[in-house]
Amino acid sequence: MVTLSDVAARAGVSVSAVSRVLRDAPSTRVGAETRQRIQDAARELGYRPNFAARALKSARTNVIGLVVPVVTNAIFSEILRGAEEEAQSHGYLVFVARTEGMIDGGEETIPRLIGEGRLDGVLLQVGDAMRPEDLHIFLNGSLPLVVMNSVHTGHAGSVILDDARGMRMATEHLIGLGHTHIGLVGGLPRSDSGRRREEGFRGAMADADLPVPEHYVTRLGYEPRQGGAALRALAGLAEPPTAIVVANVNAAHGALMEARRLGLSVPHDLSIAAMHDAWTAENAWPPLTTVRMPLVEFGRQAARDLLERIETGALVDRVVTDPPPELIVRESTAPPAR
Repeated sequence: MVTLSDVAARAGVSVSAVSRVLRDAPSTRVGAETRQRIQDAARELGYRPNFAARALKSARTNVIGLVVPVVTNAIFSEILRGAEEEAQSHGYLVFVARTEGMIDGGEETIPRLIGEGRLDGVLLQVGDAMRPEDLHIFLNGSLPLVVMNSVHTGHAGSVILDDARGMRMATEHLIGLGHTHIGLVGGLPRSDSGRRREEGFRGAMADADLPVPEHYVTRLGYEPRQGGAALRALAGLAEPPTAIVVANVNAAHGALMEARRLGLSVPHDLSIAAMHDAWTAENAWPPLTTVRMPLVEFGRQAARDLLERIETGALVDRVVTDPPPELIVRESTAPPAR
């Protein structure tokens, strides 16, 4: 059987350099020419890694966890794709779990997941339903952790999106159409991403010298039923907004359905623009105007940072800005009726 030593001898480098290159370890620091020489030597010799021996030697499983609120959400499917692609390129598999399912499974589910050596690290998307005590277990556990969409400095690495910029783009689009009475369907008050998105909305309104009455701002959450409840509240005002910015495309679907129930024509009576793009937005009626965020790259970067933390212990807080948010204009927005 061909060994790392055989590959190292053929390439004229150290065994440790071969090991790092063939594992595509995040900490690898070799030149492009050396990397190519090692890969060519491995291919010529027919080297095949012994994953069982590697796991025993490193005390690793080569499995990371991705914990999300729900797995049926179109947004999370893109994040998962990016995380899986990055993990697989480093020889890792991704185990997916729902926070709701973990809570339903009893109080021992989370400690068992992170404390029995089943995973080398965890990517955690904190959902609205996650209990503070469960989050505490993750943040204070010994397992390498990267939190997605919220920041917990000193406890875990984090990867977030440029939420404020995305919401600013959606709001500026509505302002550019001529809307001056614009409402916000936001996340829960405790939501980190909800706060950032509200900042983007308010910043765009302030730059345009447009007022934001407090009764035009709702903070009920990202789920469709919560988006519907928010739209119902806004539509019931004495002077309702002519347009709304929704902080999550799932809530936008609820708002769109509620508008239909109330007899409001979108976009004639009400324009709707939302954060995040998904296949569901394109297939709604009318199709929803959205801001497409780099969800696949977001998942890749989160996995990349987790693997780096597993390898080196590095703790990084990062904002994914490339590719930048992109406005996708569809039929749910139009100039206000006159």
